[in-house]
Amino acid sequence: MMALPGGRHLDSIPLPGQRLHLMQVDSVQRWMEDLKLMTECECMCVLQAKPISLEEDAQSDLILAGGPGPGDPLQLLLKRGWVISTELRRIGQKLAQDRWARVHSMSVRLTCHARSMVSEYSAVSRSSSQEMGQLEKLLMEKCSELSAITERCLQVENEHVLKSMKACVSETLSTLGQHFGQLLELALTREVQALVRKINASDNIYTTESTTGNLFSLTQEGAPLCRIIAKVDGVLCLADILTDDSHPEATRAEAAAVVAQVTSPHLPFTQHLGSFLESMEEIVTALIKLCQEASSGEVFLLASAALANITFFDTMACEMLLQLNAIRVLLEACSDKQRVDTPYTRDQIVTILANMSVLEQCASDIIQENGVQLIMGMLSEKPRSGTPAEVAACERVQQKAAVTLARLSRDPEVAREAVRLSCMSRLIELCRSPSERNSSDAVLVACLAALRRLAGVCPEGLQDSDFQQLVQPRLVDSFLLCSNMEESFV
Repeated sequence: MMALPGGRHLDSIPLPGQRLHLMQVDSVQRWMEDLKLMTECECMCVLQAKPISLEEDAQSDLILAGGPGPGDPLQLLLKRGWVISTELRRIGQKLAQDRWARVHSMSVRLTCHARSMVSEYSAVSRSSSQEMGQLEKLLMEKCSELSAITERCLQVENEHVLKSMKACVSETLSTLGQHFGQLLELALTREVQALVRKINASDNIYTTESTTGNLFSLTQEGAPLCRIIAKVDGVLCLADILTDDSHPEATRAEAAAVVAQVTSPHLPFTQHLGSFLESMEEIVTALIKLCQEASSGEVFLLASAALANITFFDTMACEMLLQLNAIRVLLEACSDKQRVDTPYTRDQIVTILANMSVLEQCASDIIQENGVQLIMGMLSEKPRSGTPAEVAACERVQQKAAVTLARLSRDPEVAREAVRLSCMSRLIELCRSPSERNSSDAVLVACLAALRRLAGVCPEGLQDSDFQQLVQPRLVDSFLLCSNMEESFV
């Protein structure tokens, strides 16, 4: 989305049906809002004394003319940042095609965008700094340099000279992009810090709720914003909200949603979360309590998603969860349709169980809470609507249930209980019948691994043909056999 590392964050936490009012992220509505701010680039071209291009792709050159609403520096930065990032990418594309007229006209337009962002942000920002001023100066100097050198390229006819100038343009464009990224990250960091300070200083629940909602909206903008939120200790600020029962459940759910996004295992960074360890026990305790007391499926989903991501982040979290009787809380919730009634929520629960199952002590808790039977049920997870997102969630549930079973079956008692509940029969069915696993290779591999683990403890539960095809060969050979099976095989 912007000239910062990373891209738009995938929705790792699908929000079902009735959303909390601050959590609405309507892509169509967002597009409609952006559309109002876009217009043809005639004004910019005329002001720069450049003819309006007649090329076939000129009609698609839309720019941010009106800008975001007054007094909203974050939205200004995000929208202007998106436009400038787009322009930088497109200039690079035209440069690779040697379309020098387009490269120059777009470079001029890029200079206008950069100047607008700098002046508009200066008008609404709370304060200035020497570092910010230096980056703004460097950015504008590079913009001017890019416009000047691309204009000279228009007058050059010698291909050898033009080739050497092209390398210079490419280097200038790259440096410009770096300056822009540094400036944008610095400005966004300042604004996110202001939001965090506002939460810390507020004793008004409505201000806290709306500001936390703003943080959640920022996490939807992609990995760079998640990294910035964590870098300015936003997670520690959210820990205070989560652990304060005086805040409404909706506000604590918002905080859990931000924690879930910032700690997502899909993000390409973790070093910034070092300070998170300081408050991890408080956060994990608060999230388990939120799961236990959740009044709706959405609140439970957000709290459990945050817990699931945290278990990926540090194994110490799994030990904390074990001490907090998290297995009992999660398994009890599975029988409560008000809290757990979608594959998305079961995906979070089985993720936590799979990560906790690496601990030896986990097996006894699973047995005590009849958890093997629940895991057996997850192996039969089926989508209701057939939407791609729900089908994918069901595949993840089946895969992680098989992984959990394989890990827990290190304990002979768990393995015998699984055999007693006919888990081996279900695993064989998932291996041999592609439709039962939606032809998912990931589910197949997990089921083969679980079946082999159970067969090692209770081989008498297998027929000879199953043993010879699914257990005895190398895993890759069994995988190839099952992945190539026709549905009529069974």
